[in-house]
Amino acid sequence: MPKPAVALDLLLLPTWLVPVEPAGVVFKDHGLGIRDGCIVFIGPRAEALKCDAAQVRELPGMLLSPGLINAHGHAAMTLFRGLADDLPLMTWLEQHIWPAEAKWVDEDFVRDGTNLAIAEQIKGGITCFSDMYFYPKIASTCVHDSGLRAQIAIPILDFPIPGAASADEAIRQGIELFGDLKHHPRIKVAFGPHAPYTVGDENLEKIRVIAEELDAAIHMHVHETAFEVQQAVDNTGERPMARLGRLGLLGPRFQAVHMTQISDEDQALLVESNCSVIHCPESNLKLASGFCPVERLWQAGVNVALGSDGAASNNDLDLLGETRTAALLAKAVAGSATALDAHRALRMATLNGARALGIDATVGSLEVGKAADLVAFDLSGLAQQPIYDPVSQLIYATGRDCVKHLWVGGKPLLEDGRLTRMDESKLIATAQAWGRRISGHNE
Repeated sequence: MPKPAVALDLLLLPTWLVPVEPAGVVFKDHGLGIRDGCIVFIGPRAEALKCDAAQVRELPGMLLSPGLINAHGHAAMTLFRGLADDLPLMTWLEQHIWPAEAKWVDEDFVRDGTNLAIAEQIKGGITCFSDMYFYPKIASTCVHDSGLRAQIAIPILDFPIPGAASADEAIRQGIELFGDLKHHPRIKVAFGPHAPYTVGDENLEKIRVIAEELDAAIHMHVHETAFEVQQAVDNTGERPMARLGRLGLLGPRFQAVHMTQISDEDQALLVESNCSVIHCPESNLKLASGFCPVERLWQAGVNVALGSDGAASNNDLDLLGETRTAALLAKAVAGSATALDAHRALRMATLNGARALGIDATVGSLEVGKAADLVAFDLSGLAQQPIYDPVSQLIYATGRDCVKHLWVGGKPLLEDGRLTRMDESKLIATAQAWGRRISGHNE
């Protein structure tokens, strides 16, 4: 491509550049130029070096890719990491997590837990995440201050939750926050009815109407366990997906999280409505919730993205690790070693996530005109050698400790593995203080 007429702010020169779009491509010895937070140049190293640039950054032995997108999580739950492990979903929720939330969750908890999650995600190569948790306005302030990109999904349940005494109050807060942030360059507000078993038809109808009026996404846990689906069928004669379809919630702005139970009819609904599915393999494995049939959905044309879920049920926010698990699990579930190859797995963790969140025109791939949301992985270590296909090595042989640099909108949030805007030692001390309080060792 022709060199930019105006000087670049930053020229990056990695060993490998993986644009994700076009699919399956790896550029060796190419440069990427950034100006005003956007990608303005991608081309061979020799051409790149002819560009005027305020700063040139050599990235030897590194793979430059779009930033990872964590399409589902509950950020502040980092402060409940490891609190109630090795339990089935409903026992975990009803006997441990919900009582802990009722006791501990307030604005300070959400602020401190969200900041901890943001820092962990930046260090793991994540440039954008979706958050669905209480006090969403507090979480949005944390995201704003951090420089990261996010979707904030307003949690809505039929009963009181921390920060909202009713579903109507939660919806009102959501509309207000949507209005406040509608022009924010990095934050989108979505509506997050918790699950089919915690939100009745009346509130789902309200959410559908408001989401349509605002052109906002709907983010919801759906078909997380066989028990959930069976209970719905026993009580109403209708599967949750069919109910959501009847109520008119399904569509391109609908994000169905988990989807471990998918019948032929469910799949037909997903295809017909053009919903996105957000796959959380490690949380589903840990809670023995079931398996999302990723390859079957992919082949049917369904957009499948990746999420970590909250750190209380995972127990990390490691999307690179999640991607590896997703690739391996897809092969076992499909009974095929060719299912979800490394390149498609990376696409799932980047462009598919952007598409699910409705921001694929802005991020998710390295293309001229898109925002410079980038991550540099260091593949020069012993455990990555020799390198035949750098994307295979990234997915199957690399951990998040290899993340060296990260930019959002061209701004560096991680330099040589160090956070540029956040104090890591302070975050650790704050989390430890919460741990002492919650465990009762502070009293």
